[in-house]
Amino acid sequence: MKKEQLSFQSSSGKTGDSIPGFSRFLINIKHLLKGKVLAANVLPVFTAFWLALYFNNEKFSDHPGLFLLTMAGSTIVISGALMLNNWYEADLDKKMDRTRQRPTVTGAFPLNSVLWAGIATSAIGMIMMLFTTFEAFIYSFLGWFFYVVLYTFWSKRKYTINTIIGSISGAFTPLIGWAVIAPADHIVPLTLFYVLFVWQVPHTLAIAIKRLEDYTRAGVPMLPVVSGVNTAIRQMLIYTIALLPFPFVLIESLGGIFFIIAISMTIGWVILVAAGLKKKDVHRWAQLNLRFSIIYLAVICIAMIILTSPIVAG
Repeated sequence: MKKEQLSFQSSSGKTGDSIPGFSRFLINIKHLLKGKVLAANVLPVFTAFWLALYFNNEKFSDHPGLFLLTMAGSTIVISGALMLNNWYEADLDKKMDRTRQRPTVTGAFPLNSVLWAGIATSAIGMIMMLFTTFEAFIYSFLGWFFYVVLYTFWSKRKYTINTIIGSISGAFTPLIGWAVIAPADHIVPLTLFYVLFVWQVPHTLAIAIKRLEDYTRAGVPMLPVVSGVNTAIRQMLIYTIALLPFPFVLIESLGGIFFIIAISMTIGWVILVAAGLKKKDVHRWAQLNLRFSIIYLAVICIAMIILTSPIVAG
């Protein structure tokens, strides 16, 4: 596939030269690594690492080096995957308003440089994860493989199941964090795998509905493009309802306060999604769902961390 080099121009029509050099570089790095996507993947790694310490009666102060290695290694692996995604999708990104500022589109970073940076970064991150545990390394590799090979290279341009495949990739993140401390066959990391997988489907479909014109113009077979917005909303409703059991599964492990927080957030999301079946302004509704999905994940993870902290849990 031929990759095109494009002139560096923002969507507002102002050239990147109007921004100071170092600030422009940082902005380009943020776009290249999809800042919010990176954060949403790293947070579950930290959460699961923290929970593994708690449930295995380990102290955080006994594992500072392992913690830094885990967070750095997993972040670098994820960053490498995101770079390769941006490299491969440069031709699609130039057709979409939401992605036209990525440096692979503007030409700020040469495509060959991004390709080799993605390969090198992925390899370095994988090597770092080998120095944690082999199980954590395997989960890191599987997450990378599902995202880069099965999602980016294979399914995204061909099938609506690209959303499912991408969701599987992100679901490996809590297994990575937990497996650094202990085998991830505990009910908590397995439930987190389920939550991350299910959560990503309505989250991604909300993006696809919000950016329907973008995906249609780029020819990406997202569900609302292929089967219509109403079908996508019904699928979102099915997946948010599928989140309802998880607070019951974790009530024994994390207690009543977490149960109340998790079930309240989940019921609220189900109601918000269901409202989309009657909404006329679907674009605004999708934006609300997108924001709520991000808040949902953050609240669930932060609640788990706080409720198992020494101050609260004792």
